[in-house]
Amino acid sequence: MSSILVLTAVDVETRGLARHLGLAAVSTSRWPHYRGGLLEVACVGPRAARLAERMAWRPPTLIISAGACGALAPDLAVGGLVVPEAVIGPDGARLHTVALPPLARAGTLLTTADVVHTPSEKARLWIETGAVAVDTESFMLLEWARGLGVPAAVIRGVSDSATMGVPPDLAALVEPSGHVSRSHALRTLLARPSAVADAIALGRGTGAALKAVAGALARLARAGR
Repeated sequence: MSSILVLTAVDVETRGLARHLGLAAVSTSRWPHYRGGLLEVACVGPRAARLAERMAWRPPTLIISAGACGALAPDLAVGGLVVPEAVIGPDGARLHTVALPPLARAGTLLTTADVVHTPSEKARLWIETGAVAVDTESFMLLEWARGLGVPAAVIRGVSDSATMGVPPDLAALVEPSGHVSRSHALRTLLARPSAVADAIALGRGTGAALKAVAGALARLARAGR
C-alpha cells in the first residue's frame, strides 16, 4: 500500500486526527490538509460538499471516510470504533467497504442527508435500517471512490450515544466548508445558555471518537508499510 487518503467532514476532525498521528500541514493548502508517511488527511466539508474543489492530493491506493459518527445501536458507547462492512445511503442504496487488516469490520453505517438531532430519531433509524451508527458523508465518499476505481472503507468513532442527540443549533455551527463558526457559536450560546453543556458533552465525545479513529489509522498505516 503506497498511500491512504483519509477524508473528514469538519476541520476539527482533520486537525484532531493530524495531531494524534503527528502529521505535518501541507503548506500550500488553503484548507485543513496534512501528510505523513502513508497517510494524507484532508477536510472536504459536511456531506462531502467541498470534495470536487479540494482534490489536490496525490493519487491514493485506499480512501478512508473518517471522523465522528452518532450511535444508533443502544449498546454502542461514546469513543467506540465503527468499521462497517457496508454503508446505506440517504436513498436506501447500499455500498460495501473493503477489508482493512488488521481492523475487523462489522455492521452497517447509515448516511443521512441531515444530522440526526434526537434520541427518538436515532431509535427509529436503528429499528428501520439495522445500522449501528450514522453520519452524513460516508456514502458519498464511497460512491466517489468507486467512480475512481479506488478501494474505500470507513473508520468512524462514536461522538454521541443513542441516548444523545445533536441539537440543531449546534449542528448549524458547521459551515459548508467544514469550518466551525465562532461568531455563530457565541450567538448560539447567548440565545440558549443550556447549549454550553451540550457543546461540552459533544466536544468530549468528539475527542474520544477521534482518539479511537487515530489509533485505528495508525494500526492500518503500520500494517501497510
